[in-house]
Amino acid sequence: QVQLVESGGGLVQAGGSLRLSCAASGGTFSSYTMGWFRQAPGKEREFVAAFTWSARRTSYADSVKGRFTISKDNAKNTVYLQMNSLKPEDTAVYYCAATRVVLAFTPQTYDYWGQGTQVTVSS
Repeated sequence: QVQLVESGGGLVQAGGSLRLSCAASGGTFSSYTMGWFRQAPGKEREFVAAFTWSARRTSYADSVKGRFTISKDNAKNTVYLQMNSLKPEDTAVYYCAATRVVLAFTPQTYDYWGQGTQVTVSS
């Protein structure tokens, strides 16, 4: 059973940085796409970034392009989301997710989800 556990959220001032981690277990992740999504209060869950584990293809939402970077550590089976130049509008619960679909962008395409980690950016 695939399990995803996020960590690294917190409170940060605008302009600051955070690095989220997603520890993955229970699967052979070389065939998976790993994604980050976020959900703010009263809003739908939205795509942030995705990464195909083996082919190293990445994609970012326009709202985070140039500020966020998705990466991985093969030895630790961990995916990271480095978030720089954070803005108050980045405040949300951030979720890690996994799917066998290549470079998927919609939440409905993902089969496995972590519990989420809160990111709050103060102005």
